[in-house]
Amino acid sequence: MGKITVSNIRVYAYHGCLEEESIIGSDYLVTVEIKADLEKASVSDNLEDTVDYVFINRVVKEEMQISSKLLEHVAKRILGRVFNEMQSVTRAVISVSKMNPPIEGDVEMVTVTLKEKRE
Repeated sequence: MGKITVSNIRVYAYHGCLEEESIIGSDYLVTVEIKADLEKASVSDNLEDTVDYVFINRVVKEEMQISSKLLEHVAKRILGRVFNEMQSVTRAVISVSKMNPPIEGDVEMVTVTLKEKRE
């Protein structure tokens, strides 16, 4: 078993419950942690035997471009694609962070994290 982490994928997107958030947009950071059997890849040195982190990055960017009110909804869509399109993944953790959220106070970011494992 092994773990691949793609950290802090930077995306500009349009998520939020406030109308201006869907117009103005905001900066987001997304981190994806994948657990999978990496033994074969460690021996073969073939991309086909591992989880392609270029593909993970593309999935995140595509799903972040679909506007949602809640970060939980975006994270769940990313999780769904990870499990549907990468059969070798046994567990995944997705964290979606909204930078400078429009709430009162000096808040650097708000982060939602969802976890899932293959049954």
